[in-house]
Amino acid sequence: MDTSQQAAVVPKDRDSSVALKQLKRQRRSITEKRKMVEETLVEGASVARVARAHGVNANQVFYWRKLYQAGRLGTTSAARLLPVRVTRETSPPPTISLPEHPSQRSSFGTIHIELRQAQLRIEGNADPALVRVLLECLRA
Repeated sequence: MDTSQQAAVVPKDRDSSVALKQLKRQRRSITEKRKMVEETLVEGASVARVARAHGVNANQVFYWRKLYQAGRLGTTSAARLLPVRVTRETSPPPTISLPEHPSQRSSFGTIHIELRQAQLRIEGNADPALVRVLLECLRA
């Protein structure tokens, strides 16, 4: 028996319009999609259970999650809070020669970022645009 094709049986009586309305695709608003996705992001949540509770296919919710994480599912907050740990260096600081003119001075230090897939260590004067590009490359 070929199961690759499925057909819906619709009666030809007065209630057929009701049956056709049930077969129509449901359109979800961006707010509804975002709400469902945010439910799946809670620790211990199951995408399949959330999808089933809302009457949506789990694959569709996974697609919405992908859009959400890319920032393409409506407006989301641009800033994300990440855990930060500040530690003191145990070794003596390196000798640094500072510029003579005070306007040429900038802050020196070390930025060490640990991600799941990589580590990034920036020493000295870090250009904010360069740090942003590096973090975006690591995120991809």
